[in-house]
Amino acid sequence: MPRPNPMNRMAERVKVAHLITRLDLGGAQQNTLYCCANHNRKKYDVVLITGVGGYLDAEAKKIKNCKTYFMPELKHAIHPWWDVVAFFKLAALLKKEKIQIIHTHSSKAGFLGRWAARLAKVPAIIHTVHGWSFFSEQFFLTRFLYQTLERWTAPITDKIIVVSRDNQNEGLSHHIGRKEQYAVIHSGIIPAKYVLPGVKAKKARQKLNPQNRPCVLVLSNFKKQKSPLDVVEAAKQLAVKMPSVLFVWAGDGPLLSEVKELIKKENLVKNFKLLGWREDIAELLAASDVMFLASIHEGLPRVALQTMAAGKPVVATAVNGTPEAVKNGVTGYLVKPHAADEMAEALAKILSRKSLAQKMGKAGQKSLRGTFLMDQMLLEIEKLYGALAPRKS
Repeated sequence: MPRPNPMNRMAERVKVAHLITRLDLGGAQQNTLYCCANHNRKKYDVVLITGVGGYLDAEAKKIKNCKTYFMPELKHAIHPWWDVVAFFKLAALLKKEKIQIIHTHSSKAGFLGRWAARLAKVPAIIHTVHGWSFFSEQFFLTRFLYQTLERWTAPITDKIIVVSRDNQNEGLSHHIGRKEQYAVIHSGIIPAKYVLPGVKAKKARQKLNPQNRPCVLVLSNFKKQKSPLDVVEAAKQLAVKMPSVLFVWAGDGPLLSEVKELIKKENLVKNFKLLGWREDIAELLAASDVMFLASIHEGLPRVALQTMAAGKPVVATAVNGTPEAVKNGVTGYLVKPHAADEMAEALAKILSRKSLAQKMGKAGQKSLRGTFLMDQMLLEIEKLYGALAPRKS
């Protein structure tokens, strides 16, 4: 009896393309790269398509058994000419690669990619919402445009993955898609990556905070979504109670210069260390006492999960999916957006009581389960692929 040809099994694999606007350093991008690197290669032939100039471009190039296309026409900002060029180039590429499932991430890639897939007659279209592109404090015409585009694009989408139940409810409240189109799959992490043994943790704190000051870690970019000016305002109020408090901030973005000016104006230079983009998250968490997030809107912030994995408490705004991860009074404190006084008070409670911080940190570690874990997140995504795969051409 002839032995089966392994090349025949390879030919039966479903061809999946992940599309994301740009590989900046963020949860959406890291989860996308994890999927590309770890999809079951016995079942899936993987393609990655992205714009250029992202912080994680080099990491994408290292992924084995994944054909990667960097598309300079795919711009982050709205640009009518380049958007049209990118649309037709995407459609041609999807057709050439004979993609059977396209999985888009982020709003720009989601709009262009799903319609390009429709033009290329890709059999199955999936989109992940890593937090909606519209929010209440946005200019109303911009918000209306994004909501309209989402409503127009939902009918050609087979599955809309959201990273929190709140994102699903918000989408449905704006008449984006039908409830049966949605699947809630939390943004996952690998907890072990954020835990340092005692000796390394001590060295990390000595390096970052040699004077052993009360230390608040901020892991966020300098964009309006993360409300960076509120971080400075909360620091101003906290410094009145704790003059030695140190805010360590890892990130970058368009509001950086404005933040620096406000820090100088409020005489808080001695209270801040601005580090720029950093990938040594475990070391930063080990060196800090609490992580602070002042966002005005979110999907599900992975930094909260990373902090909990490291056994540290979280102070964050109670927006979108954040309360699904952070339990108020148990794994940290949830506060209202822009409420600098509440933020400062919550941080002071944790920084002044080590036993409380330790109790919250342990509770956070225990709460990480289900699709908060990366391997379970990937498994749930592949279940969706499996349900749609029989429709392939």
